Amino acid sequence: MKETQNKLLSKSKATREDYLGRSICYFCIGLIIALVVCILYFITTRGIATFTQNHVSVWGFLTGQNWNPGGVDSHGKPEVGALPMIVTSFSVTVLAALVATPFALGMAIFMSEIAGSKGTKFLQPVIELLVGIPSVVYGFIGLSVVVPIIRKVFGGTGFGILAGTIVLFVMVLPTITSLSVDSLKAVPMSYRQASLALGANRWQTIYKVILRTAAPGLLTAVIFGMARAFGEALAVQMVIGNAVLMPHGLVSPASTLTSKLTTEVGNTVMGTLPNNALWSLALILLLMSLFFNLVVRFIARKGSIKK
Repeated sequence: MKETQNKLLSKSKATREDYLGRSICYFCIGLIIALVVCILYFITTRGIATFTQNHVSVWGFLTGQNWNPGGVDSHGKPEVGALPMIVTSFSVTVLAALVATPFALGMAIFMSEIAGSKGTKFLQPVIELLVGIPSVVYGFIGLSVVVPIIRKVFGGTGFGILAGTIVLFVMVLPTITSLSVDSLKAVPMSYRQASLALGANRWQTIYKVILRTAAPGLLTAVIFGMARAFGEALAVQMVIGNAVLMPHGLVSPASTLTSKLTTEVGNTVMGTLPNNALWSLALILLLMSLFFNLVVRFIARKGSIKK
């Protein structure tokens, strides 16, 4: 009888602990959801104020090429054209991803398929070190090394999309590499063994079996790298030139959405058109981040369906 009571008491205690643990988890999840909703609401309400309060055309904001929120054009409309910054942001992001992806895939293949455990143990800390370097350090190195080299080789000031691409290439390389390594290691060993048993050599197995199987994960790594590059502010600001001009070349000074936000957000008054226009730029960045996340989820879903 006493043993039965002890079992009931221990079971009741375990039930209470389980209930307490689940309650804490649900509270944390609810808190995170509430924070995300508040952030989305705050940025959205501030971002659309340019169009609802200041009556700026959405199409004119997205396609205009002149950025001077404190002034008006010949028709009396505010000059808040964000097209040069949007084009520059996408140009730097896409170019950085295109340059970084081959290097990242090559390093990931070497770490997961060629190098032994000793090689991986050596390269993994190097990649983690690159991830941990602050953005201002990358920007300072780009300002001190990359910009003078570009100025000497191509002429001009050295600031522009090319300098931003090189800096972002180094910054997104460890991100794409780490995620690519995880994707390649997730391919079952039986796939490799089956390919080798059928007479394929190691490179044929890597190209025709491993890379194709890990393709969804590799695409996800590239998208994450692009999201990292698209949202980078400080390092790009230091080497891009910060001139709101439609880029006419890789070495012409330009400005991204993030660089414009960081340079002007502290110089505007809350509620005015210049401040609302900056919040609209932040809203564009938020929408692009959501877009990248949706693309990642779509790729992951397609990969799971194929498997």
